[in-house]
Formats: sequence, C-alpha cells, structure tokens
Amino acid sequence: MPTVAFHTLGCKVNHYETEAIWQLFKQEGYERVEFESTSDVYIINTCTVTNTGDKKSRQVIRRAIRKNPDAVICVTGCYAQTSPAEILAIPGVDIVVGTQDRVKMLEYIEQYKHERQPINGVRNIMKNRVYEELDVPAFTDRTRASLKIQEGCNNFCTFCIIPWARGLMRSRDPKEVIRQAQQLVDAGYKEIVLTGIHTGGYGEDMKDYNLASLLSDLEAQVKGLKRLRISSIEASQITDEVIQVINDSNLVVRHLHIPLQSGSDTVLKRMRRKYTMEFFGERIERLKEALPGLAVTSDVIVGFPGETDEEFMETYNFIKEHKFSELHVFPYSKRTGTPAARMEDQVDEEVKNERVHKLIALSDQLAKEYASQSEGEVLEVIPEEEFNNEGMYVGYTDNYLKVVFPATEDMVGKLVKVKIAKAGYPYNEGQFVKIMDETTELKEAVI
Repeated sequence: MPTVAFHTLGCKVNHYETEAIWQLFKQEGYERVEFESTSDVYIINTCTVTNTGDKKSRQVIRRAIRKNPDAVICVTGCYAQTSPAEILAIPGVDIVVGTQDRVKMLEYIEQYKHERQPINGVRNIMKNRVYEELDVPAFTDRTRASLKIQEGCNNFCTFCIIPWARGLMRSRDPKEVIRQAQQLVDAGYKEIVLTGIHTGGYGEDMKDYNLASLLSDLEAQVKGLKRLRISSIEASQITDEVIQVINDSNLVVRHLHIPLQSGSDTVLKRMRRKYTMEFFGERIERLKEALPGLAVTSDVIVGFPGETDEEFMETYNFIKEHKFSELHVFPYSKRTGTPAARMEDQVDEEVKNERVHKLIALSDQLAKEYASQSEGEVLEVIPEEEFNNEGMYVGYTDNYLKVVFPATEDMVGKLVKVKIAKAGYPYNEGQFVKIMDETTELKEAVI
C-alpha cells in the first residue's frame, strides 16, 4: 500500500486541514507514516505569515526531497498560495496546490506519475467566494477537536499577508458545521474548538445568520457536547448578540482569545485595526459580566513601525488594567508585500526586544494572578496526555488553566473534576476528585 507523510507549519487551521487532506488519502488506501521516514508521497503544508515562515517551509521541503528523491513532493498551504513559482523553482518539488482545490491533490499525484512534469495547481484565491468543504471525522489528537467554520479575511491589516494567502471571508454552511460537530461528539470528543482564519467573522457573508446564531444552534442541536471554545474573535465581532448568547450558554467556556495587537489608538490606526481602546475595554468589561471568571488571552505585536515609548506604555498599561490572563507577544517583523514593511520609522531591534521582555514579564505576572483566583476551587478538566512517568497527567480547565494531576490512561478525553491544590504558571497542581459520568451522574473513582 502506498505511503504518505505530512509536515504542517503554522496555525491551527493548517493542522486542521492536514487532517482533512489525510482523510482523502486514507480513503484512497494510503498508509500514513512519520515525516522522518521514507515515504512515497510527502505533503508539506506551509505557512507564510512571516518571512521566517517562508524560510522554514523551504527548509522542510528540502528535507523531504533529501529523504526520498524518488518520492512525489507536494506543497500546499499559504506559502504555496502566495509564491507558487518560488516553490516550483526548488529542484525536486513536483506539485504545488494553494489553499483551495485540496481535493484535486490525489488526481495531480496520478497525473504526475504518468507525465513526470511539475504541476502548478494554484488559482487566484481572490476570485473564490465559496467555502471548500473538507471533512474531518476524527483527529490524531484525541482530546480536543477543531471544527473549521470559515475561511479568509476581509480586513487587510497593514502588517498582514493572510488575505492574499487565504482570500476573502467565506463561511461554511451552518448545516455542515452542525453535522460535523455531531460527528465529532459521536467519535468521543467532549470539547469542540471553532476555528478559522477570521473565526469571529462567521456569517458576515450570509443573510440573517451570524456567529451568535451558530453558537445557539450548536448548543441546541448537538447532542452530548460538553464544551464549546471559540479559537479567536476580534473585539469588533463581539456584538451585544454574541455576548447575550455567551451569557445564556451552558457550553461556551470561560475563555476567549481576543487579539489586541496594540493598546495604543495611534498604533492601531497605522495597523488599520477596526477598533479603539475605549471600545475594546468596554467589550471586555461586558464579557466579564456575562462570564464571571473569564480568561482573556491575546496577541500583541511590539515595535510596530513608528511605535514610541509612550505608545508602548499605553499598551502595557491597558493590558495591566484589564488583567489579560496570558499574552502571546511578538516583536514586529517585516512581511514582504505588506504596507507596514514599507513604512518609515522601523523600530530598532534592541528596543523591540526590551519591550518584548517587559510584556512577557507582565504576562507571567498576570497569568499567576489569574490562576491564583482558582486556588482551592474544583474545576472540570479534560486530561490530554501523560505529564511524567509517575502517573501525572496534564489537561485544561474550561478557563484554560493548565493543570497537572494524578490520573490514568483511560481518563484521557473524559471530563474529570479536579481541585486546584496549588495555583501557578505555566501549570497548576491539582488533586483528582471524580470522573463525570456520561449520564452526568457522578461516579466516584478511586486512584
């Protein structure tokens, strides 16, 4: 039986799509092997969010070619979409498919075997208005299932290449989302993470249907689902209606990832972000009323062109005031082809690094403070994997605290009650309390 090996770079959406592409190969009788072993076909799912993403993608492509020069090398994903010619110029690359037409990959492989001519299957993504259905009935990871609900983005922030790699906003048919959600719950998943390129924009391209409607319908129609997480949502997409649905929901978890990028109105303008700090702060306060104990995590870009010390301190103070529970901090890096890369006043690398360290220190402090509020509480955790060989497992609470506690292999993927014995960061120490049974009867378990 023919073999296929995958390597995924970049974001959760790419990981989701790799699983979807694997399903297509599985149906055709392929066996999946590790990327480091010899395979008949190598699929490299690339990232282009930074120039480094491109570079890493090229390194992985060359690694596959060296592994088995006779293999069919197929490159897909965002870097493939934006720079197909650059990739085809690498000797040994056989097929390039962008961020659409993934279903044609197998045809292209057959075609390549007959004709032995490189194939460029990349089309203009900007003309695409239809969501490409890719089914993922189960994941290699057994505990949290991603469910992709939309594709593309219409925002065109000045630092970002993604609309050119993914095209414009298009939403998945709600019936398909609900069908796949039920399929995932039936396969044993308790938690579903709604994901996409611009997840919170779901429904912007539809009539009379939006993210709030989808959240309500998932809760009403998917039987057996225990947790619903939104992978990321922009402040501008947190409508009163979304807040109301979250307030009424028993499934939406107490954790939202809301990208800030900067806490300064003047920087946000240069980034072409669609909100002010006053608006962002007001949305967070409203959300915390709807979900007491809410964890808000965020992304911040430090050292955007022209960022002054004052602007940086505005960001610092905003984050401190609103008590984010954890930050992903990135020093600004030029992405070729974006307006920000051509801006004057690029910030000095040393200044950037100093600011990054300041924010990371603040993030660590805020994360510890946030975790300490849960000390002594009993929370529900889904154990994900063994933490060490001493019977300790690690998993996440609904509000995204990482907890290490004694458990057994058969608890992986189940809902378990755990007492937070000692709060900390990056992880908390927990005591096992009991397993939540399927019938929501509580079952005492002895460990």
